[in-house]
Amino acid sequence: MRQSVQKLEQFYASRLGGTVQSMVSRRLHSLWPDLQDCDILGYGYAVPYLHGYQDSAHSIIYAMPEDQGVARQISERGNASVLTPDHYLPFAPGVFDKVLVVHGLEEAPRLLALLAELWRVMKPEGRIVIIAANRAGLWARSDKTPFGAGRPFSRNQLSSALKSSGFVPLVRSGALYGPPIGKLSGPRMAGGFEKFGETVWPGFSGLVLVEAVKRLYAGGGQKQKRRVLRPGFGGTRALGASSGMQSREYERTGETHE
Repeated sequence: MRQSVQKLEQFYASRLGGTVQSMVSRRLHSLWPDLQDCDILGYGYAVPYLHGYQDSAHSIIYAMPEDQGVARQISERGNASVLTPDHYLPFAPGVFDKVLVVHGLEEAPRLLALLAELWRVMKPEGRIVIIAANRAGLWARSDKTPFGAGRPFSRNQLSSALKSSGFVPLVRSGALYGPPIGKLSGPRMAGGFEKFGETVWPGFSGLVLVEAVKRLYAGGGQKQKRRVLRPGFGGTRALGASSGMQSREYERTGETHE
């Protein structure tokens, strides 16, 4: 069961949640400094992190899992948020230039199915950034924040899952090196923790960030059996109807994404 959208909204309205938004946005904007005229999808609860791109992006759509609930978001075109099943997105293939996933993977019941759907709705060479709790960090061990729910990931685990779904990981980074304690979440102190952690303990961040690109030729496809018709050359005896064709099964290995 996912955390409710009300709980997520309450967390980001708190002092600790504001610090998380500031520190993570700092890292995200180093990866995506400008999204001018891009079509963007935020999956999970990405509202605090995509708000800063509202004026430059062509469109921003928020897809929120049905077990979480939806927070209504309004744009110039009307409602910009939609409630979706965990592994099905109601969008046509190849729609989005960028996808941001926050509070979306840790509690997903079908992780690879969800990643395959995100791959499907992205444009070729589109970029995805996934932000998730780091299994080696302190934030995944605290029930006081939303990052303590569900399964945490290491950088390698997240990269491996992306590769299995047809993505090519490009950049791996981290954020939130300070402890999940409200009294230690002031801007100056949090900034000091970030600088120290990035230099001394880069692998022990509270969150992991992985950016990947959608490549149509990326590996990771599964073997599929398909029934095809091939011409039969069995001598004078007819092998089928007048078309002279017979049906054979063969294994074909290739990209599973269409």
